[in-house]
Formats: sequence, C-alpha cells, structure tokens
Amino acid sequence: MSIELNHTIVHATDRDDTAAFLTDLLGLPEAAVYGPFRVVELGNGVSLDVVGAPGPVTSQHYAFLVGDEEFDAIHARIVDRGLTFWADPFHRQEGAINRNDGGRGLYWSDPDGHNLEIITVPYGG
Repeated sequence: MSIELNHTIVHATDRDDTAAFLTDLLGLPEAAVYGPFRVVELGNGVSLDVVGAPGPVTSQHYAFLVGDEEFDAIHARIVDRGLTFWADPFHRQEGAINRNDGGRGLYWSDPDGHNLEIITVPYGG
C-alpha cells in the first residue's frame, strides 16, 4: 500500500465559522461533524478536520490544487467577499495572481490567519 495523507487537523478559534469559511470559498459541501471536529472533505479523499482551539492559533499553510474553472470560481468568491489576496506567500504582492510553472496561484488568509493557497499547476510542474 502506498502512503497517502488522509487528514490533517486545523486549529481554529471557532471551528464552525472556519469550516463554513473553507467550504463556502472552496465551493465544497457543508462540513460534517465528527466528535469535536468539523470535517471539510476535499476531492482527493483528504480532509481538513477543524477543531476549536482554547487559545491563540498558530498560523499554518494549506495549499489546494484546483482546476481552471475552480480557480476562477474561488477567486470570484474571494473578490466578492472583499477579502485581500496576494500572489506570493509573504503577502507582498497584494491583489495579484502569480503565474508560477505556467499555472495560476494566489494566497489569502482565513479568520485565524492560516495562509491558504490555490494553484492550478503543482510546483515544479
């Protein structure tokens, strides 16, 4: 059997708001409840299991490989909601989309400051 990522835990000050934020922007089904988690199911069998954190949340990075149509839809939802986005992970190129490796990519932050990214071509592609 090959080794695959099955899930990762996302800490959030409000698990329900964070799960809704992710599913809404990414265009995914509503997150199911599993114990203390809201489970955000991604298309490749991996899930983001959002759990409430009692204190400050340490920012993490989550990157999503999407198709061109999904990229356009997610970008439109980010713009429609007035969210700031950047072309780079250091948030220096505000309002821009990168063209790395012949694809498109952008970064934005969730309510707890997690650095979210969508790309249409894997790095090194």
